[in-house]
Amino acid sequence: MHPEVIADKPGACPICGMALEPSVATLEEKPNEELLDMQRRFVISAILTVPLMFPIPAWLALILATPVVLWGGAPFFARGWRSIVTRHLNMFTLIALGTGAAFAYSVAAFFLGRHDLYFEPAAAITTLVLLGQVLELRAREKTSGAIKALLGLAPKTARVIMDNGMEHDMPIAQIHAGMRIRVRPGERVAVDGVIIEGNCSVDESMITGEPMPVEKSAGDKLTGGTVLTNGSIIMRAERVGADTLLSQIVKMVADAQRSRAPIQRLADVISAWFVPAVIVVALITFAVWFFLGSFDAALTNAVAVLIIACPCALGLATPMSVMVATGKGATAGILIRNAEALETLAKIDTLVVDKTGTLTEGKPRVIDMTISQEQLRLVAALERASEHPLAEAIVAHSRPSPAAAGEGGRRPGEGVTDVRTLPGLGVSGLVDGHHVAVGNARMFEGMHLPPGAIHVVIDYQPAGTITVADPIKESTPRAIEELRARGISVTMLTGDARANAETVAKSLGITNVEADVLPAEKESVVRKLQSEGRRVAMAGDGVNDAPALSRADVGIAMGTGTDIAIESAGVTLVRGDLRGIARARSLSEAMMRNIKQNLFFAFVYNVIGIPIAALAFLSPMIASAAMTLSSVTVIANALRLRRVRL
Repeated sequence: MHPEVIADKPGACPICGMALEPSVATLEEKPNEELLDMQRRFVISAILTVPLMFPIPAWLALILATPVVLWGGAPFFARGWRSIVTRHLNMFTLIALGTGAAFAYSVAAFFLGRHDLYFEPAAAITTLVLLGQVLELRAREKTSGAIKALLGLAPKTARVIMDNGMEHDMPIAQIHAGMRIRVRPGERVAVDGVIIEGNCSVDESMITGEPMPVEKSAGDKLTGGTVLTNGSIIMRAERVGADTLLSQIVKMVADAQRSRAPIQRLADVISAWFVPAVIVVALITFAVWFFLGSFDAALTNAVAVLIIACPCALGLATPMSVMVATGKGATAGILIRNAEALETLAKIDTLVVDKTGTLTEGKPRVIDMTISQEQLRLVAALERASEHPLAEAIVAHSRPSPAAAGEGGRRPGEGVTDVRTLPGLGVSGLVDGHHVAVGNARMFEGMHLPPGAIHVVIDYQPAGTITVADPIKESTPRAIEELRARGISVTMLTGDARANAETVAKSLGITNVEADVLPAEKESVVRKLQSEGRRVAMAGDGVNDAPALSRADVGIAMGTGTDIAIESAGVTLVRGDLRGIARARSLSEAMMRNIKQNLFFAFVYNVIGIPIAALAFLSPMIASAAMTLSSVTVIANALRLRRVRL
């Protein structure tokens, strides 16, 4: 299956002959027509083939074998012919040559009155190859289970609050951005949006892989498909239809499952030389046995070589592992954009991380204060009139219930007058008759207050300080430890001031710090590390990280970040938790082990099988059974990735 091949309906790839993957996943329960067709051909062919295993008249063998080979094997002859026309010889070239030669000779021999007929092996080979195709198509169905499970998360309707206050259940397709939606306990969130009223606990496990519910309140974002375990909220729809995170996840997983890992190129190169070589070996086998033995032995052994050498397992080795691994990643909150990114992750030795929003929460928060609650109320009332980033943190800290509009039902800004904003210093104004000023030490120069803090002055008297910081994510220290344990060097790269950057780095034990860097300079730092021979992964969440994410060997975006960052990255961590990098690395390593095991099975099988068949120790029928078994082995091994612990 080659990602550059696009068709308007299911079918076979004109290059490798394998089944094409749908480019867009759907939840429709319509049957898989290709699987049903192969199952029908297999069942009927098997029924007709069984009598051929017993001594029967030649004319009956001809009647039974003809529909098996010509109808049951029709897809293989079509794919084999296409491979010759397009000059992309593949496993179906060998299958068509082997079964076609055996059947054509048997028909001619029957009408010439000869007794050396091969209806039985021709029919048996066709039936066994059909069985292999049925097993492959069923395995591919299983790999899409993760996508369908995600698609099934979206509810069919949402309870919309109309402008007149009335509430109606509305189909998801009719929801548009800006609508207010009520979500009650136990219900699924319909679309992506933000809470505007209420508090709740949300089960995000199917999106993030984390089992514990997350507490959310006004101002927090909700993802479509997640479940309210308790609480009732009103949200505002922001992203609907194809723009929702759930839709983006489905598209990314589908694209990744169709992509090709670099290691696949090895299998492609080998196949390009392998099939012509096998045809040459089969011709030599035929010639040698014809002159040393008989036509009977020559045809039998040549057909056995063609069948035992069919690279079915080789063609399945990489795509099956990629499909299962990307599906597994999706259920664990790790979105893989393409197979190359997933393969490269296993080779990474250096991780460059942005600070704000990646190592830290990206939201300033009050972590300490030396003023009373009443004084905080006055400060918060003043800060509501300010647009400074730290003002939001102080206002949020003053409200135990984020759903409340203000103290005692007061609207933001009411009771506040004469507000004056001093850029780079702070803000002042009158609140309930009190003169309130909040700012840095330079704002209160005559009071000789210590620098490095946010000072509060009420009625011209120092009241205390408020400490605001961007706290480190709770999961970050553990994530850094896990990465170090894997031998990965961590470098912090940030546009923040060096003092702030080094404070965060020191608390996390990060010794490599690049601070005060511009977006273009971030990309240069990544390039410099690569020039030193390092394999670099870059993790970030902002627009300013996009150039570096694109330059890195693997870009890793936080799912909580900007769309541009996500579009620039090869891997997205839905939850924005750096521990996901260690999980993604584990998945990458497991996939590469699995692919190498599959390639080993496929190569060893062919290397051992071809000389055995050429030396007449293997009948065409046993060769076909062995070929099918090798494909089943590869499929079963790939499906083991679904049980990998991340």
